[in-house]
Formats: sequence, C-alpha cells, structure tokens
Amino acid sequence: MNVVIDNAKRRLRSVVPAPQGPRGERTVAVVTSYYPPKIGGVENYAARIAEAVAAEPGMRAVVLTTNTEGRRTRVSVENGVKVVRLGPWLKLSNSPINPLWPFQVRRRLRKERVDVVNAHAPVPGLADIAVFAAKRRPTVLTYHAGTMHKQDAEGGLANRIIAVYERSVLPRLMARATVPVAVAPGSMAYGRPRAQEIPPGVDTERWVPGPPPSERPPVVVYVGRMDSTSRWKGVDQLIRAFALLTDLPEARLKLIGGGDDVENLLKLAAELGVADRVIAVGELRGQELVDAVRHARAGVLSSVSDSECFGTALAEAQACGTPAVGTAVGGLPFTVADGETGLIVPPRDPEALAAALRTLLTDDELADRMGRAGRRRVVEKYDWPLLTKRYNELFRSL
Repeated sequence: MNVVIDNAKRRLRSVVPAPQGPRGERTVAVVTSYYPPKIGGVENYAARIAEAVAAEPGMRAVVLTTNTEGRRTRVSVENGVKVVRLGPWLKLSNSPINPLWPFQVRRRLRKERVDVVNAHAPVPGLADIAVFAAKRRPTVLTYHAGTMHKQDAEGGLANRIIAVYERSVLPRLMARATVPVAVAPGSMAYGRPRAQEIPPGVDTERWVPGPPPSERPPVVVYVGRMDSTSRWKGVDQLIRAFALLTDLPEARLKLIGGGDDVENLLKLAAELGVADRVIAVGELRGQELVDAVRHARAGVLSSVSDSECFGTALAEAQACGTPAVGTAVGGLPFTVADGETGLIVPPRDPEALAAALRTLLTDDELADRMGRAGRRRVVEKYDWPLLTKRYNELFRSL
C-alpha cells in the first residue's frame, strides 16, 4: 500500500491543494450514477464510503448522483451527507445521460471545494465525467465489475458499444485516475498500475445469524435487481433449476427485489409448473430484509456474466449464517469459499444449480457447518469498519 501511495504522490507533485471546505474540512466527492434509496451493491458501497468520510474528524463528504425522480437538480442531507442529485435527460440501457453534466459536475466540484474525487463505475456517464472534470484534483476510481459484455439476447448493438467503451474509453479512464480500486479480482481495475483492492463490506452488527440452517424452513432467497437490462443476473436460470426440485415439494423460492422483468419471471415459473412455489415479494428494506435472509436455508446468485464482480447479497447471506450458492463467474468464487461457506456451480447449468440447492436443503449437518464458516469469514474479511478505514487513509494520503 505504501508503494501505491508513494507512486500516487509522485504523480501529483504538480497538484496545487484545493481551498479547504467549510470549517477547514477536507472534502471528498463520492460520485455514482445511483445512490440509496435505490437498492444495489454499488449504491450501498458508495453510501458506506460517504458516511464513513462524514464521520471522520476534519473530513466532509458530498455525493453527486442521479435524480431518478425528475430532470431537476435536487439537494438534500442524508445520514449526515450532502447529496446532490443531478437530473438526467434520458437513459441509455442502464446509463442515465445529460449533456450538461460535464459543466454541472465541474461547477459542483468547485462550489463544494472538493479535494478528492471518488468515482464509482461501471455504469458509464457520471463517474467518467467526474474523473475527467476533476482536472488536477486526485481521483480514486472504484470499479465494481468485470466486462459489461452481455451474454444473452441483449447482445448485438449493445455489445458493440460496450466493446468500444472497454477498448477505447476505459483504459483512458483508468490511466487518468490517481488510484484505481478493484472491489474483487474480477474487477477490470484489478492488476492495473497503482491499483488497490478494497472489497465491499457487510454491516456485521445488522446482518446477524438466525437459527441454524437445519432449523429453518426450506426457503431459498434471491436478493437483487430483476430488470430487463439485468438479465445477466440469471434469475431465469434459478427458476429453471428450482423447477427441477420435484422431490422437494415443500421448498420455496423467494425473489426479493423489483424491476420490469418480474412479470416475465413469474410467467416462466407458471410455465414450468412452480408458480405456487416461487414468491416475488418486491423490495424489502431494513430489518424486514435482514429477517428474510437470516431465516432462509440458502442464498443464491445464479449470474451468467463476469459483470457480477463480487456478489454483495451472498456476503450478507453468509454474515447471517446462511449458506451461499453462486455461479463460477466474475468475483463470486472469491466471495463464496466453495465447499466451505457454500457451493459454486457452472453458469447456465440448471441441473448443477438444482443439485447444489438440493444438497443444502437436505443435508442438515453440511448446511449448519457452512453457515458457521460463512459468518466467521465475513467478520474476518468483509466487516465494513475495516474497509472504510482503508478508504479514509487513502483519501487523507491524497
């Protein structure tokens, strides 16, 4: 880490320190296309960093993000953090866009007297603009995904655009950043010059174990987006696998989250004859979400793309003592210790996924052992205070 910081300092010898923010504080701008209350791993990660900065003596955080409810800029204070929501003009795939953002971001950085920019990608747009608009300010680019190449019917034109972006724009973005941060070995920032690895964290005081898995009902939970633009999450593969568990008629699949693809997924469940066993409960928050995970027999992510760089939902499941099942894509094999805290299966293989689910639903001793091991692993590696401390140290060094 000292080598990375020394290199960053040499890179910034010509930087003139920005004027100090209010009350002499140093200001970090956390820039992300989406931010809570929108649910997602990137959103939660960015919010944790912003709140940790705000809680640090002598430091201040301001968030630049997208207003998902209109085209006007909206400013609020949330959990001690100033949040500036910039209005988009349109949305291309999952990327909000506004041609005025380069000017607005530059003006906001100046107005807020920002010292360090922490941009969160891969959703193209706001993070890219912030890195280039930072000019001589040091920038930390946190990259949350592997390739965004779509491995389903959404390919075609989208894949050609993604290929141009990842081949031409992304290398320049990484080179422009003072310190790229990879959230897992699957991140496209991993192994880049000056890069550090800081994974997402888990609030281990909130995500706490429930009863041993052997004493829980036979419920499998999926937590995440179910949008047509997020079909790489492989929820359809999960439903197909669940339909193969004909020998476990009491088992239930609970889908937690929202999106425009929920209706299609429930239609698929009906076509496969498991409509009465697949339950979509919508978006859950707070204790209701924690309770749903800590009382499930297994948590699952059946993603089919390397875009699934870490799998926060599986880390949270393990913190609850819930065995995890993931596919061998992106960073999921990094998040789940195969055979120790859960099971890893090939992507797009409903039979293998069904076999893994059947194992955890029927083998009480194995499920309990994996649940205990998962909790230990998360506390040791992914507890949020350990990780936000590293960010604050990095920001101060810059």
